[in-house]
Amino acid sequence: MTGYLILQNGKIYEGTRFGSERDSIGELVFTTGMCGYIETLTDPSYAGQTVIQTFPLIGNYGVIPGDFEGRCALSGYVVREWCDTPSNFRSGGTVDAFLKERDVPGICGVDTRELTGIIRDAGVMNAAIVGSLPAGGIGELLGKLSSYRVTGVLDKVTSPEKYTVRPGGEAICRIALMDYGMKKNIARELVSRGCEVTVFPAGARADEILGGGFDGVMLSNGPGDPAENVFQISQIEKMLGRIPLFGICLGHQLTALAAGGRTYKMKFGHRGVNQPVRDLSSPRTYISSQNHGYAVDAGSVKGAVLSFVNANDGTCEGLDYPELSAFTVQFHPEACAGPKDTGFLFDRFIGLVKGGRL
Repeated sequence: MTGYLILQNGKIYEGTRFGSERDSIGELVFTTGMCGYIETLTDPSYAGQTVIQTFPLIGNYGVIPGDFEGRCALSGYVVREWCDTPSNFRSGGTVDAFLKERDVPGICGVDTRELTGIIRDAGVMNAAIVGSLPAGGIGELLGKLSSYRVTGVLDKVTSPEKYTVRPGGEAICRIALMDYGMKKNIARELVSRGCEVTVFPAGARADEILGGGFDGVMLSNGPGDPAENVFQISQIEKMLGRIPLFGICLGHQLTALAAGGRTYKMKFGHRGVNQPVRDLSSPRTYISSQNHGYAVDAGSVKGAVLSFVNANDGTCEGLDYPELSAFTVQFHPEACAGPKDTGFLFDRFIGLVKGGRL
């Protein structure tokens, strides 16, 4: 079935529809991973966005439910070619079937390299996936694209209620994990180190956490503009300095805002499994997995020490708060699929929980 990808700047790309047959509008972004499309499709941080995969062939190892990171929240999916005959003993189906089951429209057969170049030059923009071109022209649709914003997505991707995940043996500590659209591997990394993890919905209040007998708080990744989440920022502000805290991605941004800092929208963000980050406390540079369109203005956060920077563009990748027993990173140390170079940060958090210092 023929389909069209219509960009906010008026460009039209003809391709072939797959996945859901409905029309959709989303913020068009690209991710550069050569593998990990399952994790991309199931990362709630993509809520409200239409994702371009820069790698030309998607779906060759099928869809593996055991590798899902969360609920699929994409608005659309754009690939050069999708494989309808995956070869993998763990495969449970095709990408096409996965998208149909979750009502996510996709389009293939378009020039994803050209699309990526447009976004790198002009910045992220909105786009629509449609089954046919409007008879009266695309003027009305372009108006809808211009007004579209990714808003109110946190409530759509968070857990509806709290639940607890326990390790196989005796727990070494109890961690409260705030779910802002978390990737499941965050909880797995903590549990594998002996932590009992209680996952809280994004609407949980600070007094419930502080009065719950927890040893530390983990703030997860998530979608959207961090400054929009006024309630969550206020709750983090109440917890800072009262309990050890570790934030990832959106959790990193929300912590900076709670500490009085600022965030800003990037031109096209960092999305992929090959982002280099420099550790300012050592000569090392780590390869990291990332998915974000906003960044922290490190200089605006009083009392914070810059710990990591992006080796490509110098943006803030991590902050330490020595007086508040807290630290945060913009990248994903739990990444799967993706580099595992920075998994030691979970050990650092557990050390902090047990009375260590930054």
